[in-house]
Amino acid sequence: MRDLKENISAQSIGTVIRDVLVVDDSRLQRRILVASLARWGYNVFEAESAEQALEICQTTPPDLVLSDWMMPGMDGLEFCQTFRRLPRDSYGYFILLTSKTEKEAVARGLDCGADDFLTKPVNASELRARINAGERILRMERELTEKNSLIGKTLAKLQSLYDALDSDLIEAKKLQQSLVRDRFKGFGAAQVSLLLRPSGHVGGDLVGMYPISDHRIGLFAIDVSGHGISSALMTARLAGYLSSAAPEQNIALEKQEDGSYAPLPPSEVVERLNTMVLEEMETEHYFTMLLVDFDMQSGDTKMVQAGHPHPVVQHADGSCTIVGSGGMPVGLLDGAGFEEVSFTLRPGDRLFIQSDGVTECPAQDDSLLDESGLIEILQNLDQVRGPALMEALIWRLADFAGTDDFPDDISAVLLEFGGSDQPLQ
Repeated sequence: MRDLKENISAQSIGTVIRDVLVVDDSRLQRRILVASLARWGYNVFEAESAEQALEICQTTPPDLVLSDWMMPGMDGLEFCQTFRRLPRDSYGYFILLTSKTEKEAVARGLDCGADDFLTKPVNASELRARINAGERILRMERELTEKNSLIGKTLAKLQSLYDALDSDLIEAKKLQQSLVRDRFKGFGAAQVSLLLRPSGHVGGDLVGMYPISDHRIGLFAIDVSGHGISSALMTARLAGYLSSAAPEQNIALEKQEDGSYAPLPPSEVVERLNTMVLEEMETEHYFTMLLVDFDMQSGDTKMVQAGHPHPVVQHADGSCTIVGSGGMPVGLLDGAGFEEVSFTLRPGDRLFIQSDGVTECPAQDDSLLDESGLIEILQNLDQVRGPALMEALIWRLADFAGTDDFPDDISAVLLEFGGSDQPLQ
């Protein structure tokens, strides 16, 4: 009956500890311990020396070691230290058997890697209680190991997904940059330079130009709310509505009976876009926009500013004037109207259109560049033309911010008017 109770009790311990190694130079002590452990259902190995025990540990790593402290040759402390250095997949619980009870001796044993102590002669009930304690610790260790393994596998899968997403975003960036087909183009009387630099792989800014006739061109700058993929997808769709390559798809142009195309008023174009966003696009995004119709013969400029930052006219003498009337973003209010502003560029003037990523570029002290800072940059660079100005602008912004890792997309359109009436090239 007693053996039955002990076996039932042993089964209740669990199955984390299966293999037990008993190390003692006393054959009698080993037999006593082995008898109890075998009766409790453990798979028991025995060794008469630390050296023999290490050989067993290398072939069959035990879950639990019961080792005498005082042994000839390598003692229990040295064996414990060596045992801890052995490579293994899981933790091995180590109990030292000793007649020492001094605190200093116990502390020394713990420093060498022992988990627990048993005083000789070993009491069976106390031994079982100590094994139960080791069982609880090993169970937690094994559970933690399994969870760490699961976390590791999950992180590996996430890394794989991230790498795939990163690769897709790199391709998406190339596609988005391809929406701005020409970064610089001369139109005889004028030349246009474009800048598009997303803060991440892809962004919500879009700039572009399209020919209207032999002496008129259209310019646009768009900033979709938010960042990332959904904003970039919307810019791609909007780019199709203002195509420079396919005038029949450009909603700013209207085909005439003779096959030519005439421009619609900028205010009407933006109103149409507002209606399309609200009625045809299932999105929570809206966007700011600046649309320009420029006549290269007269310098007359028609412009709609729909929530976009105020553009700057830099005159031939280097002085700057802020133009525009503000306005509401596109895609917020059904039936919204958009005011058209007209002004004239003189020979030598240039129009600079920028996103809020420029004027709201933060310095290290969190102050913003603002319109005054932009004007100062333009005046300092009044002799710099075309794409060189755009490149210099990025340098100046990076110097102002203390980094070229800008928090928002940077985009701009530069229209430089030479005053010639040459036809569009």
